[in-house]
Formats: sequence, C-alpha cells, structure tokens
Amino acid sequence: MTVTDGTSRDKDSYTISEVVALTGLTAHTLRWYERIGLMPHVDRSHTGQRRFSNRDLDWLAFVGKLRLTGMPVADMVRYAELLRAGESTFEERQELLEATRRDVITRIAELHDTLAVLDHKIEFYAGARRAPERHSA
Repeated sequence: MTVTDGTSRDKDSYTISEVVALTGLTAHTLRWYERIGLMPHVDRSHTGQRRFSNRDLDWLAFVGKLRLTGMPVADMVRYAELLRAGESTFEERQELLEATRRDVITRIAELHDTLAVLDHKIEFYAGARRAPERHSA
C-alpha cells in the first residue's frame, strides 16, 4: 500500500511525527481532528503516545479529499459519526456525499468560467503588447 506521496507503508503503527511526515498535516491538526471526533479512535502505546494505523492513514487521505471539496468540518465530523454508527447509516452517508458532489460540480463550473475570463485577459494583454495602440481595460 502507498500513501498519497507515493511512499510505501510496510508497517501498521506510526507515531504522530511519522504521520506528519507522511501526510503533510501538522501534529496540531491531527490532535484537533481527534479532539473534534473527526479521527476514529487512535490507539495509544503503553506510554500514552498516539499510534496511527494504515487504516488511520487511509482515513486521513479521505478527509484530505473532503477538505479539497470544500466540505465544512462539521459535515466531515457528521460523516465520521455516521461511519462509526454502522451500516444503518449508508443512506445518510450517501446523501451527504452526493450533496458534496453537487457542490464540487458547481465549483468546477465556476472555475471553468473563471479560467475563460483569465484566458481572455491574457490574450488581450498578449495582443496589446503586439499592438500598443489598442489599450483598454
């Protein structure tokens, strides 16, 4: 199995500093995720240090994707709660993901429109440099 940065995961117990190195998240963020209920129960060593598993790393990768969608943290926490509640929540989880998907599609359309405006302006400025007498906004 590999992490999003392409590194191999040959073990199944990671310290918080190893997870920081693998995910790019900060230790503060990992602790916060645990505190707000976004991270499922993180195991602890006999000395009380957090020990993350490959499953935890997979979950963090998924949470990272949800963050990229713009999903509010409260919705991510709700999804995590539903996941922990079991199979009876499949429909509610699906609805939450479908709503997020609709938001992503809307955002992609907005970004395409924005890209078209930027391309138009870039073409304008490229043309203006070729023909200095055509200056406008």
